[in-house]
Amino acid sequence: MSSYLLIETREPFDGREAQTCYGLATELAQGGSDVALFLIENGVLPARAGAASGLDRLVADGVRILADEFSLSERGIDIHRLERGIEPADISEIIDALVAGAKAIWH
Repeated sequence: MSSYLLIETREPFDGREAQTCYGLATELAQGGSDVALFLIENGVLPARAGAASGLDRLVADGVRILADEFSLSERGIDIHRLERGIEPADISEIIDALVAGAKAIWH
């Protein structure tokens, strides 16, 4: 089984780019791949509970979603107020995934 790490720096409320990344994550997960989506920079904005961003559907499709703790802090988002299924994470998660052989797509 292939392992993918998608890194999203943009928020879905400002254009279609992030939604395209979310669609790819879903497609890969539904195809049987192990998929993680790492939200960083403004990509963490939809991680807030109640943001209605569609990230809950990705979680339901089996995509592991991680939100960079530093990016959350810089934007005033409390890690205890994340959408269900989204995990706060350190940027070292990216390095760990790459070392483990994940294919990375940075957007």
